[in-house]
Amino acid sequence: MTEIPGEPAGKPISASRTTLSHIMTANDTNLLGTVHGGVIMKLVDDAAGAVAGRHSGGPAVTASMDEMAFLAPVRVGDLVHVKAQCNWTGRSSMEIGVRVLAERWNESTPATQVGSAYLVFAAVDSEGRPRRVPPVLPETEQDERRYQEAQIRRTHRLARRQAIMELREHRAAQGFDEV
Repeated sequence: MTEIPGEPAGKPISASRTTLSHIMTANDTNLLGTVHGGVIMKLVDDAAGAVAGRHSGGPAVTASMDEMAFLAPVRVGDLVHVKAQCNWTGRSSMEIGVRVLAERWNESTPATQVGSAYLVFAAVDSEGRPRRVPPVLPETEQDERRYQEAQIRRTHRLARRQAIMELREHRAAQGFDEV
């Protein structure tokens, strides 16, 4: 990849990849006695935020969370691993992919995937304005696949936003008051 003047140098995915691990306790449970989805979502956002900050070299804020999937319940005593990496970058935005794994804290059985999510972060400067991020450089075939899939998700996000705005404009033109 050739460098473009004024654009930050690219960074490999491995430079910002991170894992956050946490043992789930009774304080993390919901009314059903399993770990509350919001607790998992916070861990996902924390890990993704660390990746976004590392990749962009400064502050980054959560812009959206896509496709948060809970695949299996997490229980008290599970050691949860939240693995995150930067899948794609735009001018100031980054898609961070996150996998959530759980294993019993006192057993030697392999961890199983219990969740996944995609988050979009925007890099910001000290005034809260968007700032440029370095392009992400996929390193493996799997990284390249994730990069391509992230581009598809971005296209869908933008198309969905455009369709909603057009519908709202159409309804407003028809005189419908929207709340």
